Amino acid sequence: MRIYSQIPARRTRQVVADLLALAVIAVSVWFALLIHDVIMRLAAPGQAAQSAGDQLAGGLNDAGNAAARVPLVGDTLKRPLLSAAGAGNGLASAGESVQHTVSHLAFLVAFVLIAVPVLLVLLVWLPPRIHWIRGTVNARRLLDAPGGADLFALRALTGPLRNLATVEIPPGGLADAWRRGDASVIDDLSRIGLKQVGLRP
Repeated sequence: MRIYSQIPARRTRQVVADLLALAVIAVSVWFALLIHDVIMRLAAPGQAAQSAGDQLAGGLNDAGNAAARVPLVGDTLKRPLLSAAGAGNGLASAGESVQHTVSHLAFLVAFVLIAVPVLLVLLVWLPPRIHWIRGTVNARRLLDAPGGADLFALRALTGPLRNLATVEIPPGGLADAWRRGDASVIDDLSRIGLKQVGLRP
C-alpha cells in the first residue's frame, strides 16, 4: 500500500495538502486553548467572591459561637451572627456558580473552535486521500494479475490524448498495435496508464 504517489509532481501536491491539513488542525487546537485560557480569566471574580464568602462565613460562625457563651444574651447575639454567616455562604456559593459557568462556557467555546475546523479539514482532505490510497491498491492488484499491463495500456488509449504525445506511433496506429499485442507498445501505454493513477511499473 502506497501513501504517496510515485510521480514527483503529484507526490509534492499530496505532501503539501497533508501538511496544510495538519497545520490547520494544530492552529485550531492552539487558538482554541488560547481562547479557553482567556475565558477562564473571567472566573477570577468568582474565585474572589467564593474566597471572601468562605472567610466571612467562617468569621461570623466563630463570632456567633463566641457570642453564645455570653451569659443571658448569648443566644440573642448568636442568631444574627449565624444569619450573616449564611449570607457569607450564599456569597461563596454564588462565586462557585460563576466559576462553574465560566468553566463550562470556556469548554464549549474551545470544543467548537477545535471541532468545526477539524471536521471541515477531515471532510475536504481525508476522503480524497483514502480514495487515492484504495485506488493505488486496486491498481497494483490489477497490474499484477494476468493481462494487467494490457488493461493499463487500454486505460491510456481511452484517456486524454495529450498523454499519448510521448509514445512512438507504430505503423497501423496504437490501437492496432495494442490489439496485436505488441509488447513494446503495451509496455509504453501501460506506463502511461499507471502514471495516471500515480504509480510506476
